[in-house]
Amino acid sequence: MDHSRNRPRIVRCTVSLALCAFAALVPLADGRAALAPTPQSAGESVVHQASLRKKPPKRTRRTAPKPRRTSRREPAAPAWTSPNGTQALSTDLSTMITSRVRGGHFGVMVVSLTRGDTLFEQNASEMMQPASTMKLFSTAAALDRFGPDHTFSTDVLRDGPVGTDGTVQGNLYLRGDGDPSLSARFFRDANLPMATLAQSIVAAGVKKVAGDLVYDETVFDDKRIPDGWKTTYLGAAYAARVSALSLNENLVWVVVSPAGKVAQVTLEPVSTTIPLRSKVRLTGGRGGRIIARRAADGGIDVSGTIGALSGPLKYSLVVDDPALFTAGALNAALQNAGVTVTGKVRPGATPTAATKVAGVASPPLAQIVSEMNRESINIVAELLFRDASRASSPLGRGTAETGLANLRNFVRTKVAGDPEAIRVFDGSGLSTLDYFTPRLMVQLLSYAHRGPWSSAFHGSLPVAGESELLRRRMRGTPAEGNLHAKTGTTNTVAGLGGYVTARDGEIIAFAFLYNGNDRGNAKATMDAMGATLANFIR
Repeated sequence: MDHSRNRPRIVRCTVSLALCAFAALVPLADGRAALAPTPQSAGESVVHQASLRKKPPKRTRRTAPKPRRTSRREPAAPAWTSPNGTQALSTDLSTMITSRVRGGHFGVMVVSLTRGDTLFEQNASEMMQPASTMKLFSTAAALDRFGPDHTFSTDVLRDGPVGTDGTVQGNLYLRGDGDPSLSARFFRDANLPMATLAQSIVAAGVKKVAGDLVYDETVFDDKRIPDGWKTTYLGAAYAARVSALSLNENLVWVVVSPAGKVAQVTLEPVSTTIPLRSKVRLTGGRGGRIIARRAADGGIDVSGTIGALSGPLKYSLVVDDPALFTAGALNAALQNAGVTVTGKVRPGATPTAATKVAGVASPPLAQIVSEMNRESINIVAELLFRDASRASSPLGRGTAETGLANLRNFVRTKVAGDPEAIRVFDGSGLSTLDYFTPRLMVQLLSYAHRGPWSSAFHGSLPVAGESELLRRRMRGTPAEGNLHAKTGTTNTVAGLGGYVTARDGEIIAFAFLYNGNDRGNAKATMDAMGATLANFIR
C-alpha cells in the first residue's frame, strides 16, 4: 500500500540533522530493449550501447516542444559487449577498467560457479576498502550462525513477586538482544514496538512496579561509535550509534504541528528520557521555520514558527544513548497503558534468577537481511555483525573485535579463504579502516550460493534495473532483471558484488571494487561490466 499521501512534509534541521535521501519511483515502459542477433565467432566481441528510456516531450496545440539544451543532455550509458569465449571476455573487461576511469584503483574477480573456473581477475588479492559491500559478510555470518528463520527477542523480566493487586515488588528489566527490527520499518509505527511490549506486560497482570525500570544492553560492549567512522558522519542517520538495545534505528523524530491555537511539539517515538522543550510560535498561513538543538542534558530545545494551516513538520536526530532512549520509550508506553513505575529509569544487568514477564519478537532473520541489503541500512549491519559473534565470544558479548574474530573463523572453516584477507572494524563498511580482497568476496559469494541459506542470501540483494539501490542502474541492458548484487558507495569507494546469469545459463559470481576519486565513472564501468557478463557466452 502506498502511504506517501499521508507522510508529513520533511524539512531540513539546522543542527545535528540526520539526512535521508528518497528516490522517486519511475515507471518502466512495457517490454525491454531487444538486442539484434549479430553473427559472431568464438573469441570475438560485439559492442552495444545502453538505450536510455526517456519520456516524449509534452506537446500542445499552440507551441512546439523546445529543443533540449546540449549541456543538459544525459550522457550515453557506457557500452557493454557480447564476448564469445573467455579470452574475449577477459579482453573486454580489461579494456573497460583501464580506459574509462580517471585515476584510482580497480580490484576485480569473476568466477563461474557453474564450471568452477576463474573468468577474469585483476588486483584480486589486493586489500581494498569495500564500503557497503561489507554487508555481504555480515549477512553471511548472521545467516550461517542463526539460520534464516531465527528471531530475536527483546524481553522484560522481574526480580520480585507480583502481588494480588498487580504490583511487582522489585524491579523490571528491559533486556536487549541486539534486535535490529524494533523500528517503524518493520512495525509501521515507531511507537508500536514498545507499545506492543507494554500491552504484553499488562496482559501478564502487572499494574504497578514498586522498583526501577532497569535497561540492560550488556550483550554488547558500550562502544557506540566504531573505529574509522569520520566525525563528519556522526550527525547523519546512516551513522546511528550502536547498542544491543536499539529502537527506531536509533533516530528520534521531532514532530511539530499546529493544534488549535498553539504549536504542538512531540517526539516519535515518545520517550520519557529525552526532555523536550518548545518555544515554537503559531503564526498564520502555511509552512514554518523550526530549529531543533540538542542540549547539554540530553534534551532537545525546539524554537521557531509554524503556520496554522501547515501540515506536520518532521526532523530526525541521531540518539546519543540508544539504550536510555529505548527504556524511556517503554516507560512512556507503560504510562500510556496505565502501569506506574515508582522508581527511576537506570542501567543495569539482569539477574540470572529474574523471571520473564513478556517479550517482543523480531521478524525472521531472512526478512531483516533483505531490508538491510536492499536499502543498505548501516545500523542493522552493525547489530547483526555483533550478534553473530556473541556465541563464540569468551564473555558472550558482541563487539567489533569479536565480530572480526568470528568472521575470520567463518572464512577459514566455511568459506575456505584466507582469514588475513579481511580486516574490518565494523559490520557496515562505513569505517575507513575496513579492508578485504576481491578474491575473498567472490569466495564468500561462492559459499553463500551453495549454503543451506542460499535462497535467503540471494533474495536479499537488489536486482539491476528493478529494485532499491539498483533500480536505476543497468536498465535496457542484458543485466536488467538478471544481475543481483550489493552496492557500496562512499566519497572514495565504489563497489558491486553479487551474481549474474550469462546468456547460456552459466551462473557467475563477481566482485568489483574501486578505490579512488572518479567514483561516477567507476560505477558506470561496473554497470557496463555487469551487462557484459550477462551477455557472455562460450
